[in-house]
Amino acid sequence: MKVVFVLLSFLLLNIYKPAERPNADKIPVCHTPTDGAHDMVALAADPAFQQLHEVPLPFHYAGEGETITFPTSDGKDASGFLLKSAKKSEKWLLVYQEWWGLNDHIKQEAAKLHKDLGDVNVLAVDMYDGKVGTTREEAGKLMQSASKERLTAIQKGAIDFAGKKARIASIGWCFGGMLSLQSAILEQTQSVGCVMYYGSPEKDVERLKTLKTDVLGIFGSQDQGISPEVVAQFEKDMKAAGKSVTIKMYDAVHGFANPSNPKHDPAATADAYKLSLDYLKKKFK
Repeated sequence: MKVVFVLLSFLLLNIYKPAERPNADKIPVCHTPTDGAHDMVALAADPAFQQLHEVPLPFHYAGEGETITFPTSDGKDASGFLLKSAKKSEKWLLVYQEWWGLNDHIKQEAAKLHKDLGDVNVLAVDMYDGKVGTTREEAGKLMQSASKERLTAIQKGAIDFAGKKARIASIGWCFGGMLSLQSAILEQTQSVGCVMYYGSPEKDVERLKTLKTDVLGIFGSQDQGISPEVVAQFEKDMKAAGKSVTIKMYDAVHGFANPSNPKHDPAATADAYKLSLDYLKKKFK
């Protein structure tokens, strides 16, 4: 069974190779192989990949922060969970959700980062327009239905909300790990840092060449979705693009850093968080 899953994952992750160079305004997320299926969206339909995600334990966040809305280029407002800096600041951290959606766990992570970073505005971006999955099946359907056009519009709207003078870094987990990297590409010269936890890497070297920042990638060696082989190829692609990437591989499963995950790895999570925090603090100096 394991061999079958590995082969299936390999086929899904390599079913599409772009024939044309995409521009920096589009996130490569679609739903059919002939239309440029994005790795994580393709995997979201696979029951085996869904089983890699343990159903989150119940959790309720009751701390600081406010839900805000902002306009997007497609005419439909987007939303997010905002924690403002105590003093006026042009430093912004965009936080991207796991495949479950912008749930209370992500809000808690945003609040923790806000507290530990100091004078940084933190915006957890809602990529599902208010919808949250509580089961694997729900999360899989939400991720599959996330169109590339809407995702791009939301991310560009969040960047515009931060402002033209903003210095922006991004962080995300799982689906959000992929989105964090795409956000850094969209941010262009405003980008100062990018942290991606076990998200699908960008495979187009030409697109990676448009990055204006280095990347911190955090992954698990036991991850059967975003495997060590996929990560190794990402390192090669970043080198080919002339970009810098630091990879930290933990002996852990997919989603190990989520405290609401029954397979949560506290030691790896604490170390990864310290690594991420130190990285972000240096970027915001």
